[in-house]
Amino acid sequence: MTVCAIESRSVGEDDRSPGRGCVLTADGAYAARLARSGDSWFPERWTLDGPEPYAVPLPGNQPEEPGTELQPLGDGRVLIHRRAARRHLFALLYPTGPGTGELPLGAMECATPGTRLTLLPPAPGGARAYAVSVGARSSAVWQVAGGSSGPARLAEVPGRCSGGVWLDRAGRLLALDRELEGRTKTVVVDLERGEVSPLLQIAPDSDDRLLLADLDSGLLLISSDAPSPGQERLGWGILGSTLPVRFPTSLRLPECTAVPFAIQPGQVLEPEDCAVALRIDGPVGTWVGLWRPAERRVRHLAAPEGWLTGAGLWTPDGVLRLPYATRETPCGVAELRMPEREPRAERPAGAAAGRPGEAGQPTGPGRAGPDPDGAAVRTPGAVSRRAAEPDSSDPVATPGEPASHRPVPLQQAPLERLVTN
Repeated sequence: MTVCAIESRSVGEDDRSPGRGCVLTADGAYAARLARSGDSWFPERWTLDGPEPYAVPLPGNQPEEPGTELQPLGDGRVLIHRRAARRHLFALLYPTGPGTGELPLGAMECATPGTRLTLLPPAPGGARAYAVSVGARSSAVWQVAGGSSGPARLAEVPGRCSGGVWLDRAGRLLALDRELEGRTKTVVVDLERGEVSPLLQIAPDSDDRLLLADLDSGLLLISSDAPSPGQERLGWGILGSTLPVRFPTSLRLPECTAVPFAIQPGQVLEPEDCAVALRIDGPVGTWVGLWRPAERRVRHLAAPEGWLTGAGLWTPDGVLRLPYATRETPCGVAELRMPEREPRAERPAGAAAGRPGEAGQPTGPGRAGPDPDGAAVRTPGAVSRRAAEPDSSDPVATPGEPASHRPVPLQQAPLERLVTN
């Protein structure tokens, strides 16, 4: 399972985020979007786990506003979030023959002017849905569907939060990017206890955000300006590991913006073999990039016509499924396959260990060295607090498999030297 988010300043105001035009359940069985008919907008649910995808319109008594949020649940119902001035109204939509059924879930009002409330990414299991409200100095996480009554406040977080990445299959641990005192760091919110703890802190003066997490492999996709102050870069790390966060130069695309939106699941304990899908925006338009941590390049592929930009998911066997809608095909799914990795030759006995990705050098989570094509920012634990040179030959001590189900904070890793590539 893969979950995602990225933040700029506040929830709902980040043009780097994967588009919310189409939202998929965590297992990819359903999707929901606002569809257009002339000048009117109406909810539409897609079923994606059958032999052929199909769409079911869910129009209400009146057209929806363009900014109305939708989120599919695991049972096929669709959560709708409507706004009316400071009031936020929630309901579940479902098909009833020729019409649409609607089950009101309650409403809430943001009393403080300027407070924003936005749905969080779909939770694992698909039985509950959550939202985050962001005020001037603090944020709050709410359960808005799947509870015993109306919207319920679960936790308060000092600072302005955005993003939203689920870190366990129970839907209890939620990572949020928190802006506090001028810096953005990722924290973990325990929704059962209402506790907040740090997760991602690469350097004291860096802005660090968690974009994606895969629970099978532990692969994390990160955005940070730690290796290049003032310039955000994409990096990757491993949840619960003391290995360094790496910032490959292959993910630096001139005049383009790359946003990861899906990680291949099912690669247990093999994070470097996970395929990652990127939405790439450049001077000539938007297309899809495919990348693996173990490889030194991004594969650039044309997006299907009518792609619901930023939406998609991987199958465990490496097929990227991209929903699209055109006049001829109003509900379709295009498939792109990640090419197999080139086989690595066996390293002769007694040969010197090479760089990761070279013949015979393991690149999985059990062994690590320098990044094959970029900077490595080390985190504390088995390694010292310093920035590794791109071609450093110091291997990182091998960590054991994390014993705790709770995420291990990456903590602070002050940079003694600037690392640029």
